[in-house]
Amino acid sequence: MTPATDIVDAEWQSMLAYDDDLIDSATVRAAYAQPRLRELFPFVSHGTLYLSRCTGLPGSFVPVVYSLVGGGFQVHAPSVGSLGEVDTVEKAYALVAANLPEGCGPAVIGTADDVPG
Repeated sequence: MTPATDIVDAEWQSMLAYDDDLIDSATVRAAYAQPRLRELFPFVSHGTLYLSRCTGLPGSFVPVVYSLVGGGFQVHAPSVGSLGEVDTVEKAYALVAANLPEGCGPAVIGTADDVPG
């Protein structure tokens, strides 16, 4: 494994052990179930899971999933807007994986300036 992979794996393992008071564990498990998303650096802010192409800030973020009032989920991509609404968190993260930026590979150590492409 590369140093970046070690950092990403450690963060995922930490996040998978979080209590539901920080973030819904089903959300973390649904994102982690997607192999391409597992390569990205995860972090939580205000109860929302964000995935970055780098380990530092400012990040290089991929589409994010928001819970909708009344049920369901919206997938939102930076600088694009809504990619759609789905009824399950698993479908939401499948939509994220399907809409990763071209050339999106494993997270790199550094900030958005260090992301290739």
